[in-house]
Amino acid sequence: MFVSYKWLGDYVDLSGMTAEELAEKITRSGIEVEGVDVLNHGISGVVIGHVLEKEQHPDADKLNKCLVDIGQEQPVQIICGAPNVDKGQKVAVATVGAVLPGNFKIKKAKLRGEESNGMICSLQELGIEGKLVPKEYAEGIFVFPGEAAPGEDALQKLNLDDQVLELGLTPNRSDALSMLGVAYEVAAILDREVLLPELSYDMVTGKASDYISVKIEAKEENPHYIAAVVRNVTIAPSPLWMQTRLIAAGIRPHNNVVDITNYVLLEYGQPLHAFDYDRFGSREAVIRMAQKGEKLVTLDEKERVLKEDQLVITNGKVPVALAGVMGGADSEVREDTVNVLLESAYFDGQTVRRASKDHGLRSEASARFEKGVAPERVEDAAKRAVQLMVQYAGGEAMEGFAEEKHHHPDPKTIFITEEKINSVLGMNIAKPEISAILTRLGFGVAEQGEKLAVTVPTRRGDITLEEDIVEEVARLYGYDNIPSTLPHFRSTPGKLSDYQAKRRKVRKYLEGAGLLQAITYSLTSKEKAVQFALEETGQTRLALPMSEERSVLRQSLLPHLLEALNHNLSRQMDHAALYETGSVFLTREKDQQPREREHLAGAVTGLWELHQWQGEKKPVDFFVLKGILDGLFSELGLAEKIEYRQAARDGFHPGRTAEIYAAGKLAGVIGQLHPFIQKEMDLPETYVFELMLEDLFKIETGEIQYSVIPRHPSITRDIALVVNKDTAAGDILAVIRETGGKLLKEAAIFDLYEGERMEPGKKSVAFSMVYLDAERTLTDEEVTRTHEKVLNAVSEKFGAVLRG
Repeated sequence: MFVSYKWLGDYVDLSGMTAEELAEKITRSGIEVEGVDVLNHGISGVVIGHVLEKEQHPDADKLNKCLVDIGQEQPVQIICGAPNVDKGQKVAVATVGAVLPGNFKIKKAKLRGEESNGMICSLQELGIEGKLVPKEYAEGIFVFPGEAAPGEDALQKLNLDDQVLELGLTPNRSDALSMLGVAYEVAAILDREVLLPELSYDMVTGKASDYISVKIEAKEENPHYIAAVVRNVTIAPSPLWMQTRLIAAGIRPHNNVVDITNYVLLEYGQPLHAFDYDRFGSREAVIRMAQKGEKLVTLDEKERVLKEDQLVITNGKVPVALAGVMGGADSEVREDTVNVLLESAYFDGQTVRRASKDHGLRSEASARFEKGVAPERVEDAAKRAVQLMVQYAGGEAMEGFAEEKHHHPDPKTIFITEEKINSVLGMNIAKPEISAILTRLGFGVAEQGEKLAVTVPTRRGDITLEEDIVEEVARLYGYDNIPSTLPHFRSTPGKLSDYQAKRRKVRKYLEGAGLLQAITYSLTSKEKAVQFALEETGQTRLALPMSEERSVLRQSLLPHLLEALNHNLSRQMDHAALYETGSVFLTREKDQQPREREHLAGAVTGLWELHQWQGEKKPVDFFVLKGILDGLFSELGLAEKIEYRQAARDGFHPGRTAEIYAAGKLAGVIGQLHPFIQKEMDLPETYVFELMLEDLFKIETGEIQYSVIPRHPSITRDIALVVNKDTAAGDILAVIRETGGKLLKEAAIFDLYEGERMEPGKKSVAFSMVYLDAERTLTDEEVTRTHEKVLNAVSEKFGAVLRG
């Protein structure tokens, strides 16, 4: 909403208040002022000039030599190229030394040998947008209507000494979509009175109802319709002050009758429409819903095909206007219009919005009907428009209106207590002050015992609850005056749950290990839903899937994670490492909701390490991925509870796959993809894992036990054992740890050999063992005895022999 500061001053005393100061106060009271536009754009030195003489430039066909009186001792000669310049006109003249928009300075000049002392200006040259300039002056200079003395300030005449406040209104504040609505708001802020226009005019003999009758068939969509008749109007330009106010509000002037309807729309917020009475086509206005396929040519000369849910104004036979949106071209006011039929009505906002959207028509009228107009202003706006047509179009007003009305909205009364207002605001505002604030807003206030009965005018449709009254009191009292207080209640410091902390630890560790997080769909195809699943369950299908590829809830994270891996590799990524935490969905019985369980999965392929300077390359293998998981289990405090067991599972390499057990229960799987699947998905050698994250997090790990850094030295012994190929290194390691007793602090595998000079069916596994006593220094004899005990145990259990 654009609000002219000077125009607003007609309704509220703004003395002692600049536009900038007013904008600040309005913003602080709850309506944001997005900017204050100074209309003169830095212009100076522009006066009114009287063209005394005009003759053709001797050396230029398109230039005219004009003698112009600009209020100085002698007229000045100005060369002008405007096609509409003529003798006797009053025009805007930028004198020598004047400044126009863009810091354009006017100097004396010679044009084709003739001296020019200034410039006769168009409205565009004075900073007015071309789309707002009246059509008759769009291609030439502006000519002042009526009396204007040479030398007067042209900016003042054109209202360019005004400032415009741009209000950023929220949808609930439709009451401020009018000058009077803003006036009520400003008057309340400044605690001043609102000066409403006096609605009085002379009427001639004869009633409007003798010229037109009103019949409403769509009573819900149009509960109130008024038709007024003004005879013998003279179509001409509207007064300059009215034109300039419309331009400042962003509306292009047309003629006095149309401009008056637009002016009243801005003033009262009530849209109006003027028909040419003699072209209306009947003496009856019928408001009904459109018939399917009916057509209407609107004011923009486009034929509109109407729908059955659109409201139309008809002459009893055919539509002449799309209600609340746009009038018809056949009945529009033209230069030869003599008699005017004026419409003022209350239309249902949703009906107008639907028609506006269907036809792609957005107007000032439709915008106001959509948000809701004030029912009590339908009649006042009609009276105001008739008054102005009598005054500025020379019209004769017929007595009364032709009217049909089906609703009588009463002002809403809300009961509220002083205690309620103060408890919400945390303040102590006295009841008289609350009453004064609400009275300033134009609300009726009466005391009924402990309560205040607040009567809300219908123009404030946004006020419906007690809380709305509290807000009105707060914003008028001043948000800045509300004291800052700390809340009085017990607070609990926020923290992550144990589950959330563990999940965050998992993500942090994996990203630190070089894996990137992926997020994939939970929906997949019937085939992929069961691929790589850790548990065998039934499938959960969607009732209305978007496609077969997204019709079943997944039971494993790996299928889509491998698709993401393939997506990266197909875009020139030499290697990729991804992980995902997400839900899988398991069901065992029909017609039951699936169990949602969180899993963790990872997929790695390509090079794990690349040191080009040293010429080192380390491709991903089973043990790289196992090392990552070992580090993760250690981070979660589960290292002692994890066991890897060689296994054969669908989709995995038969010799490079292991199931992961935690505390004796299946918790996941790790291994290489089966070569057939790698080929099918166009993947190089790829290793994956999937863990039942939820089950792992439920395992009790106990508190972390810290030990003192040993003061005594440790002794390390390495052994390489030759065993059968089918002997699991993990089993050997378990026996070593069990036999080593309390002196054996660490035992780890550091080498596996199955090459030349090794007996067929045999392999060599090397272990490193650390012996330590925290209380004293161990002797070689003690270590040797324990070490030999370990060797004997693995020899008896696995037939292991030391590699020579």
